[in-house]
Amino acid sequence: MPTLNCPQATFINMPHKFRGFVAGFGSGKTWVGCAGICKHVWEWPRINSGYFAPTYPQIRDIFFPTIEEVAFDWGLKVKTKESDKEVEFYSGGQYRSTTICRSMEKPQTIVGFKIGHALVDELDVLPKLKAEHAWRKIIARMRYNVDGLKNGVDVTTTPEGFKFVFQQFVKQLREKPAMQGMYGLVQASTFDNELNLPPDYIPSLMDSYPEQLILAYLNGQFVNLNSGSIYTAYNRKLNGSHESVQHGEPIFVGMDFNVGKMSAIVHVKRLGMPHAVGEIMNGYDTPDMIRQIKERYWLYAEGNYRKTREILVFPDASGKGRKSVNASTTDLELLRQAGFTVMAPEANPPVKDRINAMNAMFCNSAGERRYRVNTDLCPTYADCLEQQIWAPTGEPDKSQGNDHANDAGGYFIHHDYPIVKPVIVTQSLRM
Repeated sequence: MPTLNCPQATFINMPHKFRGFVAGFGSGKTWVGCAGICKHVWEWPRINSGYFAPTYPQIRDIFFPTIEEVAFDWGLKVKTKESDKEVEFYSGGQYRSTTICRSMEKPQTIVGFKIGHALVDELDVLPKLKAEHAWRKIIARMRYNVDGLKNGVDVTTTPEGFKFVFQQFVKQLREKPAMQGMYGLVQASTFDNELNLPPDYIPSLMDSYPEQLILAYLNGQFVNLNSGSIYTAYNRKLNGSHESVQHGEPIFVGMDFNVGKMSAIVHVKRLGMPHAVGEIMNGYDTPDMIRQIKERYWLYAEGNYRKTREILVFPDASGKGRKSVNASTTDLELLRQAGFTVMAPEANPPVKDRINAMNAMFCNSAGERRYRVNTDLCPTYADCLEQQIWAPTGEPDKSQGNDHANDAGGYFIHHDYPIVKPVIVTQSLRM
């Protein structure tokens, strides 16, 4: 019988066309990927498969010895043709099929053959754009037209931050739920494979890596591995919320103005503390945002929206001068005319004051987590909080589009929950 631990067995039996196994060091990623190849060899004789690694040395040093072990475990024998970068499979002396091996270092060279199953190993080691290019080249090789054959692709990788695998197997499915039947993901920990590791393997990793890397390289979690993460106090689980908007209660909407990319984060208060319970992303302009907010939170009746709750908006102060559609009406005035209460400061707070207020609410020095985010209702906001970093200039990075939701949420938090700086009063001396 094949040797698999529980996450590996779950992965190998998933019915999806595209399967991801994201796990820590020593968790058996290449092993389970090779098991998927062997399963294909048994089920689909004479239909070749493919193995794709970041570099050719990885093919030689990792894949060739591992596939030999796994094939033996599955009752197969292999013949490695190192110069051709191929592995042939045999059963009882009878040839069954070949695995064609290629490097993803130059994705444009992945041409000229067809396969019915692929293993893409350590895909997130590649830069994101190169990984995208390699992915497109690989799926173009999946060209067998055989009834019942999935032409499936297995991806096995250590999580390297929020790179291609996260975008393809997590974020894409949030945005396009209809694709969930095509993509499946298993996240596994090094601890799941502990029985197959030397006794000192895990303790040595624990001693060598900081907390963020432990989450990624032992627990197989997607975390921000870039230095200089902005919202360091935010934790998806510890700051999680199950709250939602209740009938008739007021909502507190932080809003960021950006042409074609307006953002709003909707909050409620529980025992006086804020919970993010909704998001509106990529609004076209202020009238569009007003329409979306009314559609969600007021009642439409008799051809008009009926006010069923108070809506307090905490906008970007730039809306005082910005005009979306009418040269005589500012964006803030449009919000007021819509029936919302606008809580706009004279000027935006200093960026670092806003960020410090956010971090203090996520977790203060006493360990209190006072600001919570419902990640089911605010998936983009949660991603942005985890992913935004400091730019080399010392300002928040805006190049990845992770700033809009964070700015929107921050305007509300800084207004209602600012860091109050102590004032020192000195008494003048009287002569």
